[in-house]
Amino acid sequence: MNNPADTIFAPATARGRAGVAMVRLSGPQAGFALKALTGRLPEPRQARLAGLTDPRDGELIDRALILWFPGPESFTGEDVVEFHIHGGAAVLAGLTGALSAMPGCRLAEPGEFSRRAFEHGKLDLTEAEAIADLVAAETGAQRRQALHQLGGSVARTTADWTARLIRSLAYLEAVLDFPDEELPEDLFERVGSETARLSEEIRHHLADGRRGEIVRDGMSIAIIGPPNSGKSSLLNALAGRDAAIVSATAGTTRDIIEIHLDLGGYPIVLADTAGIRESADPIEAEGVARARRRAEMADMCLILLDVQVDVSRETVAALMPGTGVETLIVRSKCDLQPAPPGELAISVETGQGIDTLIRRIGEKAEALLAGPAPLITRERHRAALEQCLMALDRSGTALEAALIAEDLRLALRAIGQITGKVDVEDLLDLIFREFCIGK
Repeated sequence: MNNPADTIFAPATARGRAGVAMVRLSGPQAGFALKALTGRLPEPRQARLAGLTDPRDGELIDRALILWFPGPESFTGEDVVEFHIHGGAAVLAGLTGALSAMPGCRLAEPGEFSRRAFEHGKLDLTEAEAIADLVAAETGAQRRQALHQLGGSVARTTADWTARLIRSLAYLEAVLDFPDEELPEDLFERVGSETARLSEEIRHHLADGRRGEIVRDGMSIAIIGPPNSGKSSLLNALAGRDAAIVSATAGTTRDIIEIHLDLGGYPIVLADTAGIRESADPIEAEGVARARRRAEMADMCLILLDVQVDVSRETVAALMPGTGVETLIVRSKCDLQPAPPGELAISVETGQGIDTLIRRIGEKAEALLAGPAPLITRERHRAALEQCLMALDRSGTALEAALIAEDLRLALRAIGQITGKVDVEDLLDLIFREFCIGK
C-alpha cells in the first residue's frame, strides 16, 4: 500500500486526553489539504495560528498552530504539514475525518513517514531504526544509544569501510579491464593490506559481547534455585508489585515469568523460573528444563538459596549455568536466620539487603554494558558484518584478481545492507581519477 502518489497523515502523539496533539501530513497533496483547511499557505517553517475548517460543511474543527515544510527541506523530503491541535478526542477525530475525505489522502501505515524519509535520502536504515529505538527507549542507556546511532555513528563508520572497499575494488577492476595500462607494481599488496585492516576492524566490532543488542533489548537475568527459596518473592520485591504467584507449596512456578526493570539506567529483563529439583511430574519437569535453558541463555543468573537450608557444593555446582554467564549467589530469608559472614543476604519481608542486591546487579550491568557506544545494535547488523568478514577472509586466500574482486563485491554488498546504500557506481570515477586511463 506504500504508494508515493498518496498523501499520508497520522497522529504523531499518543492517544488519550492531552493539552496538545500533533497530526503530521506528508505527500503531494499536503499543500492542497492545508489550503482547504485554512484558506492559504503560511510562510515555510514559521508557526502560525489558524482556524481549521472542515471543507465538507464549513464547520470549525479547532484553532491550531500549523507549520508548513515544502519539500525537499522536510523530514520525509516531501511537502509536510504539522497541525498542533488541542488534544481532545473529538478534535482529533474531526481533523482526521476531514483529511480522510480529501482526494489522495489516507491514514499512514506504521513507520511510513520514516520509510519515505529513507526513500528520499533523508535517513539511512540505521538512522530510521534509531528513531524507532528512541521512541521505545525506557532507560537512559537505551536513549543514549539510540541518539548516538541517530547522529550517524553507524553511517559514518560504514561509509568509511565502503569507501576503502570501493578503492580496493577499483584497483582490481583496473587490472581486469585494462591489463595493458601502466598500473602500480604493488597493487595486490595494497589491496591485501587494506582488506586485512578492514577485517581486523570488523572483528573488533563483532567481539563486543553483543552490548548493543543487550542495551536495546534488555540485559537478561534469570533467578534460579531450589523450590521455595524465595524466587517469586524476590521478583515481586524488585518489581514493586505482585507479578508472580507466591506460595509455600513447592513447584508453584511452572513457567517463566518476566518483568522489565530500569536499574541504574540500564534495561533489565528479570525472569522468575521454576524451582530446580528432580520431579516425576512431567509438567514440573518441563518447567525445570525451561529454567535450565533460560539460565544458560541469560546474561546473568541470580542463584537464590534459602539461608535455613544447608546446601552442599555439589548442589550449588548443579545450579550453575554454562560458561560465559555471570552469576551472583544470594542467600534469602535472612530475617529468619543470619547468613554466613561475607555472603550476600536478603529478606523480602524486611527489605534487608535488597538495596545491596540492586547495587550489585547495577555494577555487573555497568561492567557488561558500559563503554563507548557500540556499532552493532541489531542482529541484522551483526549478520551483515559476519557476511562481510567471510567475504574479506576468502579474498585473502584467493589467487586470482577476478576471484578477489568478486569477494570484495560481496563484502561491499553486505556492508551496504546495513545502511541501505551501496555506491558501486563510484568505481568508475576512481578508476579514471587514480589511474588516468585512456590518457
